[in-house]
Amino acid sequence: MTQSTAGTIWLTQEAYDKLQAELEDLKGPKRQETIDAISAARDEGDLKENSGYHAARDEQGKQEARIRQLEDMLRRAEVGETPADDGIVEPGMEVTVKFIDFGDEETFLFGAREIEEEGLTVYSPQSALGTAISGHKVGEQVSYEAPNGKAITIEILKAKPFTG
Repeated sequence: MTQSTAGTIWLTQEAYDKLQAELEDLKGPKRQETIDAISAARDEGDLKENSGYHAARDEQGKQEARIRQLEDMLRRAEVGETPADDGIVEPGMEVTVKFIDFGDEETFLFGAREIEEEGLTVYSPQSALGTAISGHKVGEQVSYEAPNGKAITIEILKAKPFTG
C-alpha cells in the first residue's frame, strides 16, 4: 500500500476493493442523494440566502473531487500480495514502534495515506518515519530527523501484515 515515485500506487487486493466500493457508492447512491438535496433546496426559492442549497453544492464539490481522486488512484494502482509475516517493515504492515526518548509507543498502518483505517494512523513510506523504518526488522533501533529538525530514535516492536 505504498506510492512509488513513478506514480504507481501499490495496494493490497483488500485496499483496492475498499477504494473501488467507495468510488461506486460516491458515483451512485451518494451522488443521487446530493443531486436530490440540491434540487429540493433550489425549489425553496431565493438561492442567495438558501444555506441548504449552498451546503449541498459544497458537498457536491467535495464528492466530485473525491471521485476524481479515487479514479486517479485506481487507474495508477498495482495490486500486490499482502506482505509476508516476517517482521520486516514494508507497506501493508501494521507497525508498533517505541519512541526511545519519550517511552511512548505508537501503532500505525504503514502504507498509502489515501487508505484510511478507523482508529489507526497511516504513515506513508515517503514520510520521515516511513523512510527510516522501511526494510528494518523487529527489534532494530533507527533514527530519523523529524520535520522540526529534531533527531528521533525509535525501536520497532512489531511488524505484522495488516488484516483490517
